[in-house]
Amino acid sequence: MGRENIPEKVKLLLGVLVLQCCLAGFHVVTRAALNMGISKIVFTVYRNSIALALLGPFAYLLEKKNRPPLTFSLLVQFFLLAFFGITCNQGFYLLGLHYLSPTYASAIQNTVPAITFVLAACLRLEQVNINRRYGMAKVIGTVVSIGGATIITLYKGMPLMNFKSSHMLGGSTASSNHVLNWTVGCLFLLGNCFSWSGWMVLQAPVLKKYPARLSVLALTLVFGLVQLLAIAAFCENDSKKWKLHSGEELFTVIYAGIVASGVTLSLQIWCIDRGGALFTAIFQPVQTVMVAIMAAIMLGDELYTGGVIGAVLIVIGLYSVLWGKNEEKRISNQGNEPELSRHLLREESSPETKSVTNDIP
Repeated sequence: MGRENIPEKVKLLLGVLVLQCCLAGFHVVTRAALNMGISKIVFTVYRNSIALALLGPFAYLLEKKNRPPLTFSLLVQFFLLAFFGITCNQGFYLLGLHYLSPTYASAIQNTVPAITFVLAACLRLEQVNINRRYGMAKVIGTVVSIGGATIITLYKGMPLMNFKSSHMLGGSTASSNHVLNWTVGCLFLLGNCFSWSGWMVLQAPVLKKYPARLSVLALTLVFGLVQLLAIAAFCENDSKKWKLHSGEELFTVIYAGIVASGVTLSLQIWCIDRGGALFTAIFQPVQTVMVAIMAAIMLGDELYTGGVIGAVLIVIGLYSVLWGKNEEKRISNQGNEPELSRHLLREESSPETKSVTNDIP
């Protein structure tokens, strides 16, 4: 039985790590796009249009026989998923990144695990039991992971290496820019974090009612584009702003559309389906380490000893949470936690959920 579970755990672990790597690249690429002068609303519309064009046909062909009929209640839920996951999430992020460097933006997004934990616990989608070792391990691991990512930003220490002479994207070095308005940037990125967490938590009940993963994503993108185009009609009616003027601008849009919107959103839904909202969100701090490395190479950032210390704390925190989740599931499978029937942990072990998650390898 244990041998059968190991490959599934490895797939899930690799999935979340690839997810964070793709998102880390998106931080750097998006900052480069803003440096080039691409309009924020145009950038967002293009990335989601590319993602929809990529995923729409797959959703239609692969899930034609499995899609439940759409109801008004489901349409409202898809609209809310788009509002939180597309419009607010991406809008607040670009507004915040306008004021902050990619490393700061990624570091602030490390509040997502804590916010997701609180939201999931309030909705009784995540088990919180500090009287048990696994419950304490999840809480402590979350705090340690966020603390490690915070150290990367707040404590620099001694410089280890410097890539300032090698800038690969976006002309000027984004990460060396002074923070224009820290308070405004933080508020926008906190809005991004709350929207992101809300989007992840809301997916669980929607996928239970509408177990067609790609169709959920495609419909979310459709509603998101409708909302974005409505905003663009008022905020960006200059036709010149909708033109791309260089190959670098085209690359940033294509990366954002194919990788950041298409691949990562699909991968995130897959990871949430398999491991739960908290399991997926707890790997968010790993992204900060990747952003620091990519920003050093592509934007000329320096690497400091504080980053190494923070990375060690992040790994300790991740292993703590992973142990807590594994121990919680083991106890649940032994039948010692009957109350978990209302929580994600029980949903992950049900035959219905397993049949849904096997659609994509």
